[in-house]
Amino acid sequence: MSSHSDKKQVTLSTLKKMKERGEKFTCLTSYESTMTSKICEAGVDVVLVGDSLGMVIQGHDSTLPVTMDQLVYHLECVVNGNQGSHIMADMPFMSYATDDMGFENATRLMQAGANSVKIEGGEWISKMASMLADRGIPICAHMGLTPQAINRIGGNFVQGRDPNKQDLIIEEAMSLEKAGAAMLLLECVPDSLTKQIMNELSIPIIGIGAGSSTDGQVMVIHDLLGISCLEKPPKFVKNFMNDSNSIQEALNSYVSEVKAGIYPAEEHTFF
Repeated sequence: MSSHSDKKQVTLSTLKKMKERGEKFTCLTSYESTMTSKICEAGVDVVLVGDSLGMVIQGHDSTLPVTMDQLVYHLECVVNGNQGSHIMADMPFMSYATDDMGFENATRLMQAGANSVKIEGGEWISKMASMLADRGIPICAHMGLTPQAINRIGGNFVQGRDPNKQDLIIEEAMSLEKAGAAMLLLECVPDSLTKQIMNELSIPIIGIGAGSSTDGQVMVIHDLLGISCLEKPPKFVKNFMNDSNSIQEALNSYVSEVKAGIYPAEEHTFF
């Protein structure tokens, strides 16, 4: 496959236009330069520098130990290998505990090369989303299963199966869009809830374990390559190396299957 080094920069406007056209976009995590260049070569639209590095790179059992300094370091590595993809960076645990902390740390990520930042939470992050958006920092709100709240949730459980919880998630998603969130990421929610949120919101929505209705899909690169740190990968994970002869071929297959609506399939979906 030819290099995408000369491809046009993917912006928020690009993703919004793709949504309007009904064209799926792709997202993968990356934490270093070389893998980022291969991801870009496959034509991935969004590269997420995720706090999942705490588990897949550092060997922790959660994302909680990841610090801002560590996230910035990996972000800078990704920026060096990027070839036109939109770079989204996670705000680590407690890096946005107050408005001042959120502003300072989001600024650090943007100055290190991020094009947008991702924050976990519901309506309580609305004020921060509004404040950052007003200052030119695009926010992706992360809802559903939020790994930074794993101790409160009690485990990696599907969120929003209870009708009352569904209503709350929908209301909070609408509140975040109104506050200025540029994108929404839904993790581990039933397909029916995803469809309801898609009907209510106009911003691009990314899914992981949220069914096939979303505008975009994201996977952790280690899961895609079949080297997950988990003994039993989540239901929504597909090992693209199973039918591939190289890492590049697996990356290309992921992009092709998302674009064609093949992945995620019913077997990867929660109901």
